[in-house]
Amino acid sequence: MGKTLSVAIAAGGTAGHINPALALAEELRTRGHEVAFFGQSRRLEGTLVPQAGFGLTSLDVTGFDRSKPWTLLSALWRMRKAERHLTRHFAEVGTPDVAVGFGAYIELPLMRWCAKHGVPYVLHEQNSVPGLANKTSAGKAARVCVSLPVAIEAFRDRVADQSRIVVTGNPVRRSVIDASREAGRAAFGVAEGQTMLLVFGGSLGARHLNEGMVALKDELLARKDVCVIHSTGRELFDEVTAQLALGEGEVTRWQVRPYIDNMGEALAAADLVLSRAGASSIAEIAALAVPSMLVPYPFATADHQTTNARYLVDVGAAVMVADDQIDSPAFGQTLLELVDDASRRDDMRAKARELAGNQAAGALADQVELVAQDR
Repeated sequence: MGKTLSVAIAAGGTAGHINPALALAEELRTRGHEVAFFGQSRRLEGTLVPQAGFGLTSLDVTGFDRSKPWTLLSALWRMRKAERHLTRHFAEVGTPDVAVGFGAYIELPLMRWCAKHGVPYVLHEQNSVPGLANKTSAGKAARVCVSLPVAIEAFRDRVADQSRIVVTGNPVRRSVIDASREAGRAAFGVAEGQTMLLVFGGSLGARHLNEGMVALKDELLARKDVCVIHSTGRELFDEVTAQLALGEGEVTRWQVRPYIDNMGEALAAADLVLSRAGASSIAEIAALAVPSMLVPYPFATADHQTTNARYLVDVGAAVMVADDQIDSPAFGQTLLELVDDASRRDDMRAKARELAGNQAAGALADQVELVAQDR
């Protein structure tokens, strides 16, 4: 569309909320629109949003802990205070054309303000099981965009016009989508002839997954063409390094890192991924069409990581192993079979490409533009 839009985005708390929001913001900026973020400067968005070149207006809000009913009063007080702050802010800079919320409780004051002032808003849900903030805000949303088709059902009784629920996929940042295999292999020092296994359990790591990898050390290193890039999580790095006890000749083929900042390059370089099944991980794996073995975190709310994983598993792009199988022979057997079978991995990669996961940012941006146009 021709008109330059002013878009307000509320996202915060975790990378799983912030990175899809930044992917949308980058797409909107490419289309010539103006984007402003709303979040909490003391949390992760306070670092990631300015790094990406976007302004961040800080709102002071707190979530409601249902196990502590008295926190509701303070949460409501801060919510109303944040709405008053938004009124003053928009009086100074102008009212946005459209707003977008990404599911954390930080979105609530902005979505409430928009509903009261006639500004249309779009919600985006990353997970297969929606959170409370999006379910609360869905009734007055102009669009509810979901990453996975299975999430539609959770919004059916909250959205009067079912055509307002749209599957867009989960946006992935351009730095991930544009990463190349050649650059990734160079960044990690992996030769083209090697089979690269990338292992990660999310930003905090996954102790049980790490333990499973330690148990398979000898079998993996016995395969002379295999190289492992293993992100342990910062708090678990020293523990895993000690357990692996890699020798001088082994450290070049089994790289242990506390965290991987350049995940796009890591995924682009990988022949196989072993990971949990968080929403962002699934989206990035799909966007780069990497064959994967997924081990959902068993204590996720409503077991949503298992549902997330099925997005890839059901089309043949991934295999899934339950967390309680990590200590069994089946875990190692499944992983080693994938490491050894290049033709099977090629087939999985082809199936992943059919999902077109690299187009989600554009699909969500289209919905934002349509909502603003219909205003």
